[in-house]
Amino acid sequence: MKKFYTLLSTALLSLSALAQNFTATSYRGAFAPAPAAAWTDGWTNWDPQSVNYPATTTTVNSDITSNTTWTTGTTVFLQNKVYVTNNAVLTIQPGVIIRGDKATEGTLIITRGAQIQAQGTSSSPIVFTSNFAAGSRAPGDWGGVIILGNASNNQPGGTAVIEGGLDSLKAKYGGNNDMDNSGVFSYVRIEFAGFPFQPDKEINGLTLGSLGLGTVVNHVQVSFSNDDSFEWFGGTVNCYNLVAYCGVDDNFDTDNGYRGNCQFLLGVREPGLADQCTCSTSEGFESDNNAGGTTATPITGAIFSNITEIGPYRGSTSNVIDAKFKRALRIRRNSSISIFNSVFTDWPTGLHIDGSSSEANAIANTLVFKNNVFAGMGATTQVNAGSTFDIANFFTANSNSALPQGADIQLTNPYDFNVNDFRPQTTSPLTSGADFTHPLLAVGITDLTNVLHFSLQPNPTNGNFNLTIGIKKAQELSAELFDITGKAVMNLIQNENLSLGNHSFTFSSKGLNPGIYFLCVVSGNSASTHKLVVTQ
Repeated sequence: MKKFYTLLSTALLSLSALAQNFTATSYRGAFAPAPAAAWTDGWTNWDPQSVNYPATTTTVNSDITSNTTWTTGTTVFLQNKVYVTNNAVLTIQPGVIIRGDKATEGTLIITRGAQIQAQGTSSSPIVFTSNFAAGSRAPGDWGGVIILGNASNNQPGGTAVIEGGLDSLKAKYGGNNDMDNSGVFSYVRIEFAGFPFQPDKEINGLTLGSLGLGTVVNHVQVSFSNDDSFEWFGGTVNCYNLVAYCGVDDNFDTDNGYRGNCQFLLGVREPGLADQCTCSTSEGFESDNNAGGTTATPITGAIFSNITEIGPYRGSTSNVIDAKFKRALRIRRNSSISIFNSVFTDWPTGLHIDGSSSEANAIANTLVFKNNVFAGMGATTQVNAGSTFDIANFFTANSNSALPQGADIQLTNPYDFNVNDFRPQTTSPLTSGADFTHPLLAVGITDLTNVLHFSLQPNPTNGNFNLTIGIKKAQELSAELFDITGKAVMNLIQNENLSLGNHSFTFSSKGLNPGIYFLCVVSGNSASTHKLVVTQ
């Protein structure tokens, strides 16, 4: 029992980062080495231009004010800016196709208090796409998907109107409920979004405005977005298994106090497709605390691990790319995001810590860049002219490394748009070296020596939840659930002898109050603690 309380104390000390829920890996980057299956298999599409989507069967062109379901087999023609309001729930079943209209700026907006329940499957994803025929689609063919919540941000007064040229009342985001639940968005593709609502101002592929910890976002691919693929504005939502594919502006953009945790992200760029706006450049990551770079709180402090970022050079810095491509990572305006166990390749510049405020955060170790690999960069690091910050030492002192060529990381087939394969080969330097001992990552992950994998789903839960553990060798295992105060609330498994292999257990959250809990597992000499969120 002492092990349980030792681990729980570590978890409680780090609650300021809210709900660390990282999966420990031995590999760096987004994918386990081949021949392990890639998590992108089945539900992603690398050539959405060529897909012949079915004809529309129904038109949606006005606000949704009551609970509504789009059933499997439906193809929706999305016209106008459609707001889900009045605390309504929009349920989208697996396999539904939504074709956005360009003429009317078709956009789906989930307002504060409403929910989207878009749960696709690996074999039947939900698809938002262009209404144009195969071969004639382009970035900006329709608006995009915008989900707004009541979690906190650092905008004046805690609320603001989300960007996108939207209704100033219905499109507000933010509040004071970091546990807010805006629904589920899982196994979803978004293609050819980003309609320019004003010159040089476009809607993102997926915009997440102050989503709370109760919201589920995973297995989402945004392809050929005319602006950022993913952008977070404040909030605490955790995200995993995200793909930003051939977008125009930034792959992943964090602003206004976003401080969730994200793991297993893939970004891929097309050499000739970049943002042509005079006010912007194209980056892999871009992060601001806010537009003014102030100290407004909460500070943007999202934590990322296991990213694979393939830049526009695609194998050689001698290849011709659009001049608007700049950096794999641009961290600026007092941002304090942190990135671990990742690989970035084929950008003109790797890491740019842009400005004295973010430099100060790096010096203070609130901005952490650790245990990452660069390869095939035009330049490894960058600071602003006149800066005295020793970014080269910062890079190397934090166990980061730089390899000369993109090929040096030995991904299986990262540069073929038709048969992409981003898994490291068995001889790749990425197959080992991941480290989850940093305090920002170590909540719940202490020593997984005897555990191959660990899964806690669904999470958040409002009913039954499943614990799946892969055991390397026969051993005794115990598991207990603690509330946020450290009080034991449920004895789940007690000294059970498990054989080699996979084991699944199902438990009920009935009787638990909504909130954050910690599931602590002890297996021989290894132990781990994982956050469980219980919703109403």
